[in-house]
Amino acid sequence: MINQNVTVAQVNAMRENTMIELLGIEVTEIGKNYISGKMPVDKRTHQPAGLLHGGASAAMIESLGSLGSSLIVDMSKFGIVGIEINANHIRGVQDGFVTAKVEIIHCGKSTHIWQGYIYNGDQKLVCSGRLTVLVIEKPV
Repeated sequence: MINQNVTVAQVNAMRENTMIELLGIEVTEIGKNYISGKMPVDKRTHQPAGLLHGGASAAMIESLGSLGSSLIVDMSKFGIVGIEINANHIRGVQDGFVTAKVEIIHCGKSTHIWQGYIYNGDQKLVCSGRLTVLVIEKPV
């Protein structure tokens, strides 16, 4: 499943000059079928009322799932793109960090489906979401 020869530091280096870096999302753990990370809840990720923006939560799930898919396929032969994301926002968070774990629940030849959960500092569920990734063969 997920390439276990890649380090967390190597995956975090992939964030450079992307929205993942801008939002402060960091990968913290890579497992055989999951990837975990954390994201600050601050001015970068707030909505106008001072709570974690739902779009930031969706971006976190999509970012971690897409990084996970990039560790499954041979990126010299395939590209990966998110084609569907949904998120259910359960509770608000004003500050600190949120943590997330996305797990692959379908690993097909042309699609990957990731289920993600985001938690606050008290380990209470903040958001649940699902990402579908399309695996595209690169032209020869």
